[in-house]
Amino acid sequence: MSDVATHLADIHENIRAACARVGRDAAEVTLIAVTKTFSAERVREAVDAGQIDVGENRLQEAESKIPLLPASLRWHYIGQLQRNKVRKVLPLFAMIHSIDSLRLAQYTNEVARELGLFPRVFLQVNHAGEESKAGFSLESLRAEWETLLGLDRLEIVGLMTVPPAVEDPEQSRPWFAALRELRDELSRGMPSTLPYLSMGMSGDYVVAIEEGATHVRVGSAIFGSR
Repeated sequence: MSDVATHLADIHENIRAACARVGRDAAEVTLIAVTKTFSAERVREAVDAGQIDVGENRLQEAESKIPLLPASLRWHYIGQLQRNKVRKVLPLFAMIHSIDSLRLAQYTNEVARELGLFPRVFLQVNHAGEESKAGFSLESLRAEWETLLGLDRLEIVGLMTVPPAVEDPEQSRPWFAALRELRDELSRGMPSTLPYLSMGMSGDYVVAIEEGATHVRVGSAIFGSR
């Protein structure tokens, strides 16, 4: 068994244990293997171990890797999405985790209409207000929520966040809980609850799952240090 396969097995066991602690079904959690800077050959080791969901931060890397890997993979765009990349990103990715403003959402909606697509997207929330990170503030998301729901080509499936960097994963718990509570707040009055929360990475995915994460974005814990 390769080291990647071993790491994946360990992570899946951690996911099962975290779900058991809070009474969740581990099948509710999607593990996204983040392939940033790792070669297609390295990613194939994960694929050979059964990994289906793959995340990429950069369009250029994805364009080089996707043709070399099985067409059955589900690619997630998790990096900051620039307007000039939208037209190329939409056809390549099953989900986009980083719609970070109303302006970007509206532009993505227009491009999706031109391409005949209905992309599934997460709205990125910067509820810590960090200047170094993109994302909706709590105030802007609440104020623009109805407008966002009116974008007819975007399927808004949930919220995403990257909490402030901390040494102890427990320090991230309040941010994960706050995103879950925001999701529940926004869902009131909708026909159904926003199904997904994209939160948690290599250092804190266990805590994120305990607080309701449905998609965790894990790179170094699978592939090793970059």
